Amino acid sequence: MIAVIGAGHAGIEAAMAAANLGHKVTVFAMNLDSVGNMPCNPSIGGVAKGQLVREIDALGGQMGKLADLCCIQFRMLNRGKGPAVRSPRAQADRYAYSRRAKQILEEHPQIRLLQCEISEIETNNGKVTAVKDIFGQRYPVKAAVLANGTYLRSRVVVGGNAREAGPDGLLASNALDLSALGLPLKRFKTGTSPRVHSDTVDYTQVEPQEGESDTPAFSFDSTEPPESRAMCWLTWTNERTHEILRQNLSLSPLYNGTIEGIGPRNCPSIEIKVVKFADKPRHPLFIEPMGLDAKEMYLQGFSSSMPVGVQIEALRTVKGLERVEITRPGYAIEYDCIDSTYLSPALMARGIEGLFAAGQLCGSSGYEEAAAQGLVAGINAALYADNKPTFTLPRSSSYIGTLIDDLVTRGTDEPYRMMTSRSEFRLLLRHDNADERLMPMGFELGLVDNERMERLNIKLKQTETEIKRLERKRLTEKLRRPELKYFDLDDPERPELPGAVIEQVELRVKYEGYIRRQQSMLNSMSKMEERRLPECDDYSSVPGLSYEAAEKLNAARPATFGLAGRIPGISPADITALMIHETHGSARRALCDSRMEDDNAR
Repeated sequence: MIAVIGAGHAGIEAAMAAANLGHKVTVFAMNLDSVGNMPCNPSIGGVAKGQLVREIDALGGQMGKLADLCCIQFRMLNRGKGPAVRSPRAQADRYAYSRRAKQILEEHPQIRLLQCEISEIETNNGKVTAVKDIFGQRYPVKAAVLANGTYLRSRVVVGGNAREAGPDGLLASNALDLSALGLPLKRFKTGTSPRVHSDTVDYTQVEPQEGESDTPAFSFDSTEPPESRAMCWLTWTNERTHEILRQNLSLSPLYNGTIEGIGPRNCPSIEIKVVKFADKPRHPLFIEPMGLDAKEMYLQGFSSSMPVGVQIEALRTVKGLERVEITRPGYAIEYDCIDSTYLSPALMARGIEGLFAAGQLCGSSGYEEAAAQGLVAGINAALYADNKPTFTLPRSSSYIGTLIDDLVTRGTDEPYRMMTSRSEFRLLLRHDNADERLMPMGFELGLVDNERMERLNIKLKQTETEIKRLERKRLTEKLRRPELKYFDLDDPERPELPGAVIEQVELRVKYEGYIRRQQSMLNSMSKMEERRLPECDDYSSVPGLSYEAAEKLNAARPATFGLAGRIPGISPADITALMIHETHGSARRALCDSRMEDDNAR
């Protein structure tokens, strides 16, 4: 059996992956009503996050399918920019998503879903052997995936009130002590915005944000664009809003020392925004529905842990919110997470075989980042249980690979959020070609079936055939009209093709030069990624290596020069020293081999 501890977005993907690879899985949740919960923004996708969701789907994961079923408004972000940064995003029906997520776990014949708190991870000779719950029940396991989210020793803070609790007022998990396993922990903080009653919003005073009808579905199995069935709205803070917040900063847990955990720099609370960006006269607030049948609205952009009275007073200065009533106040939550550099690229804990970790427990933020890690951890837990080699994704292959590589190689000093700028190869790692990049890997693993692969092969063949046709036509046009510089992609002679094929053809033709250049960079980088570091018991013995570099290399034990170069504190001079050491070592080994051959000949 494989244990999955936690039933959030990481736990769902881990459980389904391991079960679909043939293993019995038991999922332990603190509360079965919180399976697939969205305690923060009820949305899926977004900049770079949309790429993650499509990659999860291409590998055989669940989030894309759930999003297509349960989301109520769809948009393509950065539509007016280049394809490297375009990202699908959808507003989710929070309650439908949670119900459907729980349903797919309950209906899977290989999965058992239990409500209880795990208090101990048993090991023997450096291997996981069992997990125990708070009632003393012992469950023997071949592997375990930790997907505890933000529940470990979690504390919710609103103004002067701080109490032990998890998201949405659920119980904190205080029984499991990961430090007893030798795992170093950090203390992070995240937060969420207040929810307000829909009937207290004046929608005549706010800007409507309609969905789009031509946004592709998240799942490559979906053949039709999803339907937008809900409206979002936009309004703005103002100087009066900011004045109220600044006047009450002494009451803010972020400024008076109540909160010690480190929060996300790229998603700051509103009280931090008005201080850090004091020159900004206003900040956007998006009013987003929690579900089709819900009266609660989420205020994206107003994350806060200020006292409830201050939150209400500040919000009522905002246009359209003058009579607003809060149903759930915004809050901050502090929690324990693992130092992610103590995980391997397969997300297995170093020194504890069979113990994997995924999601916010690893220092990331966001549902999509959690689901991506959960998928990889679940795959590797199943492979480990089968005594098979682990599955890893290089950062050049995907945003998932970039995410995991950043976490386990560089670590993070704040909740990690995926952005397109984190990838060196974002033009190659577009959301629209995630199936081409990753579906063959999912098929090889056994998570993608023959039917999906057949559809992909047809798409690839149609794309290549159409590109060759266009190239022939372009050559003909050029011979007839040498002055022609641009080729019209809107070709009336084009045969009838699926929209996804036309999209691929147009992108590949239009951005051919840029794609070729980035592919060349990737090939150069791949050589460093594949170049293995020589075995070294103690890097402090390597001549020319700085003390800091030797210390970090001894701790991280990277397998390749590429991994070594991305460790913070490793300089180009240190990489050069390693290369010289490798060259001299190879020469010494060759000389020794030659002498041994001579001795044997004598």
